[in-house]
Amino acid sequence: MASGKEIRGQISSVENTRKITKAMEMVAASKMRKAQDRMRSSRPYSEIVRNIAAHLAEANPDYVHPFTVERAQAKRIGLVVVTTDKGLCGGLNTNVLRVVTNKMREEEAKGNSIVTVAIGTKGLGFLNRIGAKVLSSVVQLGDTPRLEQLIGPFKVLLDEYNAENLDAIYLCYNKFVNTMKQEPVIDQLLPLPKDTLKVETKSHSWEYIYEPDAPAVIDTLLQRYIEALLYQSVAENIGSEQSARMVAMKAASDNAGNVISELKLVYNKTRQAAITTELSEIVAGAAAV
Repeated sequence: MASGKEIRGQISSVENTRKITKAMEMVAASKMRKAQDRMRSSRPYSEIVRNIAAHLAEANPDYVHPFTVERAQAKRIGLVVVTTDKGLCGGLNTNVLRVVTNKMREEEAKGNSIVTVAIGTKGLGFLNRIGAKVLSSVVQLGDTPRLEQLIGPFKVLLDEYNAENLDAIYLCYNKFVNTMKQEPVIDQLLPLPKDTLKVETKSHSWEYIYEPDAPAVIDTLLQRYIEALLYQSVAENIGSEQSARMVAMKAASDNAGNVISELKLVYNKTRQAAITTELSEIVAGAAAV
């Protein structure tokens, strides 16, 4: 059994660890609220852009944008993998990378080739370890990502799609459901799903005045829509990261408290045993005299 001094050292060490995890929990809780506000505020933008593009497309049925054209057979696939730059957020990255791995195996089993774009240090390291082809990457986005940081790496993949070197692009990230649940998802980014430019049936109609012409406006709107979806996925992933980190650090703090209680119990038993031994020796010595 360890001595009382060693146990006191272990208790002190665990208490210091609990202070760190408690501080990280509080920081993550503060960042989580800001990340959730940023995530929610970006959602209406992409929806409005989609609605305007849908209305213009309905008013000009003769023009079909390449982003909406389904390729005959998808043989070349692009994956945008969104992960975090830091760890200590539970199984968040593990879950999304497991989904990515399954998707890659599924496509490779069909004989399809795969290229990737990594957003986040954890995803970049994983893709390099498994030998995946990484066209571009961006890391260290911070807590407040900017769209201009994402456009450059993503444009490399988008240019490949426009040049018909890719048949489909998928977006892999953690979707924020609530504080306790983050769901890894893979959404088809390109070609856009058929119902993307579908207009809801309403009693009124829309009439736009636009320059220079409808195709140019639709092209620009769909480009902005794709960029908005990319930014939204990063915002969702950051919100998921802070939520997962807060929960993980709370669990770590609770576990540290349990360990401290157990160590204190062991320390008290050790101390009591030492006292009992000393008393027995004193009594035995007195009896011998």
